Amino acid sequence: MQIDAHHHFWKYNPIEYGWMNESMRVLRRDFLPQDLKPELTAAGIDGVVSVHARDTVEETSWLLNLAHQHEFIKGVVGWVPLVSRELASVLETVVSNPKLKAVRHVLQWEADDNYMLRADFNTGIDTLRAFDLTYDILIYERHLPQTIEFVDRHPNQVFVLDHLAKPRIRDRVLSPWRENIIELAKRENVYCKVSGMVTEADYRSWREEDLQPYFDTVLEAFGPRRLMFGSDWPVCLVACSYGRWAEIVLRNIQSYSSQEKERILGGTAQEAYKLA
Repeated sequence: MQIDAHHHFWKYNPIEYGWMNESMRVLRRDFLPQDLKPELTAAGIDGVVSVHARDTVEETSWLLNLAHQHEFIKGVVGWVPLVSRELASVLETVVSNPKLKAVRHVLQWEADDNYMLRADFNTGIDTLRAFDLTYDILIYERHLPQTIEFVDRHPNQVFVLDHLAKPRIRDRVLSPWRENIIELAKRENVYCKVSGMVTEADYRSWREEDLQPYFDTVLEAFGPRRLMFGSDWPVCLVACSYGRWAEIVLRNIQSYSSQEKERILGGTAQEAYKLA
């Protein structure tokens, strides 16, 4: 089964999606399952993991409801209040839905670069482990050193790194991202999504060769067993069509065996998110 491990749905309004600036005006509309399904069919994708775009329990519940309505949505990465005393009760409510596979907090937007090292946040991560939920890490590359420390506090928690930790592709800067990614990948409980790269490049003028050093690094660091394909649709549309991104990923793994390709294109996501 081929899986797109990272995409979003939303009903657009300018208040809740204020981060969509003028350069992202193509995103300023609703994106729903019926919009995604033709893209999946064209790319040969069988199922998806839907990821929240807002840090609200309401959005998590909405995505879970969409997953109930659409069989191709195999799992949801939602949001819960990790630093709240109400965390356990919220989890008791949402975890009863078998489509909730993981939790994510938008760490990249926190003013404190060390937010993930807070005691209350780490207590929340321990609670996730008790509910057998994966945690998605959304950061910028500057957060990688503290992410390594954070992951080391939770050796039995499954983590998935979103978008390669957003390296500075636009500026063609490889270090220290490369060294930190290689170090993080030494932790066997960390997986990585091959996603979000074109939106870290220059939207209008990026070339495939601009991405190559970053592809090469994660392929070396994580190997096919811990890499998974993600489109980051519809965000990717500011720089690239769904089909073009899928083709780029396929070209970068063409030298791998059929079994290794199957891992990147579906098997890794099925393992990391315990997809049925």
